[in-house]
Amino acid sequence: MNHNAPLSPLPLHHLSHIRPRVLSTAQLRTHGVSPADLGAHCRPGGPWQQLLPGVCLLHPGPPTSEERLHGALLYAGRPPVREARAMPAQPGAGEPHAPYADAMITGLAALTLHRFSSAPPLLTLDRIDVLVPRTRRLRSVGFVRLVRGAAMPTPQLITGVPVAPVARALADAVAQLTEAGAVRRLLTEAVRGGHCEPAAIVRELTHARLLNLPHVVDAVDSLLAEGRAIAEDRLYRLVAEHGLPAPLWNVDLRLPGGPHLGGVDAYWPDHAVAVELDTRAPRQGPRQGSRQDDDGLWSEYARKREHLERLGITVVHITPRKLRDSAEQQAAVVRTALMASDDRDPAAYVVVLPR
Repeated sequence: MNHNAPLSPLPLHHLSHIRPRVLSTAQLRTHGVSPADLGAHCRPGGPWQQLLPGVCLLHPGPPTSEERLHGALLYAGRPPVREARAMPAQPGAGEPHAPYADAMITGLAALTLHRFSSAPPLLTLDRIDVLVPRTRRLRSVGFVRLVRGAAMPTPQLITGVPVAPVARALADAVAQLTEAGAVRRLLTEAVRGGHCEPAAIVRELTHARLLNLPHVVDAVDSLLAEGRAIAEDRLYRLVAEHGLPAPLWNVDLRLPGGPHLGGVDAYWPDHAVAVELDTRAPRQGPRQGSRQDDDGLWSEYARKREHLERLGITVVHITPRKLRDSAEQQAAVVRTALMASDDRDPAAYVVVLPR
């Protein structure tokens, strides 16, 4: 028995029920469409058309944005012929994007799917970026631009389309942009819209080796300032909404007549408890001084914390992501530190100055 034989032919009108109206030639084969039938349907003036190599649009008009997305994924994710023979025409219940293998939409198209207002409409994009493993033997063609990655992120499924996470999609979009304003708008919306934290964005830009570009560096500087302002606002709301006593905000600590101990974002002098927002982001490249800068910054954080704790001051470090995703838990951590102050030895006296 020949296991590679095509399935029994199905009436072609059966394909009129398929949505979106785009299929690979391998999928059409499972519906009994022979190469001769395919050629006849895709001839000039015929009812179908070739959208991309190995991908057919099952109507003669221009493709919709949805059809362009699925067509791009079918082209980029097509398996070898021996695997394509058994590939279903539509995704199975347990495999929502099985025909696309590891391919996923990235770049500006992905940001549009993530509902970025600063990203252009899908139909206005000349190219749709598709992220594929570095080992894929395909070329960019037509409206599909392939972006190769050594480490593939876990995609998010949006309206049935596998889409790269925001931070990765941003890095792939920024790699194609040269206008500083466009880069700044995308990065700012990512943080203001709560899509991801600045550190995640900078990490992806670092991996993509984009932090040596002046227009990207300037946008990242604005991004980090924006991210810190948002984190500070979340910290204010955490104190107010969870009934914590009001602290002194943004102060410098100093020993009487002695050295400067460092600044903290919130301080409860009666309890000797300080909160510090950890807004560090890894930055590399010629203008950032490589990894040593981040190591030096972490060492400064650690020295300050150790010095304050030797003086009897409890320091609570909170990251912006924890403030966003687990505010109640972070409030409990701060409350526990405040309550535990009665059980500790009195802290050294420190001078508190506005920062």
